[in-house]
Amino acid sequence: MPQSFASLHVHIVFSTKRRERTLRSDLFPRLLPIMGGILRDLSCSLISGGGTEDHIHLLASLSRTIAIADAVKHVKSNSSNWIHNEVPNFREFEWQAGYGAFAVSYSHLASVKAYIANQEEHHRTMSFQDEPRELMTRHEIEWDERYIWD
Repeated sequence: MPQSFASLHVHIVFSTKRRERTLRSDLFPRLLPIMGGILRDLSCSLISGGGTEDHIHLLASLSRTIAIADAVKHVKSNSSNWIHNEVPNFREFEWQAGYGAFAVSYSHLASVKAYIANQEEHHRTMSFQDEPRELMTRHEIEWDERYIWD
């Protein structure tokens, strides 16, 4: 095939450092477009985003030329810098070191978008600590509990 094609959609989840409840709901309408712009600069796109006070979910379409780890690294570092500079009293803000990334088929994009949009309701009955366990189990990822939280 003379040309390369890819349809790469990923559900990315990461927390604030130590799961601190610092992400106010009024921050998301400003933060998500910043994250979308960071992804655009990498030839990727943000399909959907949302979260709660201690973590964020991003549904992204990735370029075939960038590794997931590199995309997440850019989003986390650049959004953290934006928060430090633009949000009063957030100079000490940090994202956790790790992240979860889960492949999403095109046929499941709508259900993942709905899942992300429903985070506030979802977390009335499920803790953030249980959510990654559920996602990893659903995606058949083995993990060691000692290394999930920082």
